[in-house]
Amino acid sequence: MPHYAGNSGAEKPTLRKLLHRAPTIGRANTRITRRTGARRRTSDVLPPCPLVINVRQMLPGACSRNFRKTPLMTDKTDIVDLITGHRRMRRNRKADWTRRMVRENQLTVDDLIWPIFLVPGTNVVEPIAAMPGVMRLSVDKAVEAAREAADLGIPALATFPNVDMSLRDDAGSHSLDADNLINQATRAIKKAVPGIGVITDVALDPFTSHGHDGILRDGEIVNDETVSRIARAAVAQADAGADIIAPSDMMDGRIGVIRQALDAAGHQNVGIMAYATKFASAFYGPYREAIGTSGLLKGDKKTYYIDPANATEALRDAALDVEEGADMMMVKPGLPYLDICWRMKDAFGLPVFAYQVSGEYSMIKAAGAQGWIDEERVMMETLLAFKRAGCDGILSYFALDVARLLARKG
Repeated sequence: MPHYAGNSGAEKPTLRKLLHRAPTIGRANTRITRRTGARRRTSDVLPPCPLVINVRQMLPGACSRNFRKTPLMTDKTDIVDLITGHRRMRRNRKADWTRRMVRENQLTVDDLIWPIFLVPGTNVVEPIAAMPGVMRLSVDKAVEAAREAADLGIPALATFPNVDMSLRDDAGSHSLDADNLINQATRAIKKAVPGIGVITDVALDPFTSHGHDGILRDGEIVNDETVSRIARAAVAQADAGADIIAPSDMMDGRIGVIRQALDAAGHQNVGIMAYATKFASAFYGPYREAIGTSGLLKGDKKTYYIDPANATEALRDAALDVEEGADMMMVKPGLPYLDICWRMKDAFGLPVFAYQVSGEYSMIKAAGAQGWIDEERVMMETLLAFKRAGCDGILSYFALDVARLLARKG
């Protein structure tokens, strides 16, 4: 037990007291006193040394008075222990096995949802320039991708169609076709790989000639007509075998109307993953290239997506979706909105998923290709950040790469 200078019964100094009494080392040898403002020599105002240590060896000139000849402690380690109360955070970081043993969050293959892009045709694997490593797949190739994902243990796919331009119109009418591209893919995947979940995006933007998520009339997205059409499209997707419907349009009231429509059609067991907080973000650019809407969209989507500055509004949006019957919620984009992930999980207790969107993916790929970052480590670190923020899962274009990596690590 270390002794302290002065009386034998002196109180053990706290960290605050030690820092307050500590002398200024290596500065000018004069300073202004607090009480009088007079300038005095440093040596005249140094307090008695609070520790019985050989400070002449460690901090030359630090203590000029009340120094005891025989030090009880002689190294810096003892000073650190005295200040920290023997609480050393590095003990749990000293080896790989200790770090693994105390790790608070783990990323597993069960956390992954793999978004895939669909195109018409057969035997088509089409690279997306803005998303290195991501392909548009024809239905037969999507089935092969689903098999690989299932073999790696990925629980579910999320499907997004790139619809032929000849099938797009102002109202997104082709979204109601029972045999449209997304429904073809759902039937084929569920038949070939029944054990994998299929999450279908329901919105009108892949089917409209203007690239907006709803019906456009006189320069305005009309809310209620859009909701009615989206609900009918959701039923068509459920009829094709979709396990979860994911409305991404951000129209008011859509979740409740979709839930009623699904139940009325006998699809009580089909879930709804609400895009509860979808922000008017600049991170969607590569995605719009992937589904073929980047050249179509005029203006922006700020009248129906959430302002990136607004967190309380986002929670209100989410609360309405919960009230209307959402089974799970999504935050999109993911990484810039980790605070929203945490607040939604804390507020509602429903499963929360983050979408690591195309812009997030492409930034990592581009920086990795330049050698500016370690792509694999950044990939894993960003996905783990979603888990730490309370997410139950992540939609990520890295899903297949991560699943392979986790499989190699065992």
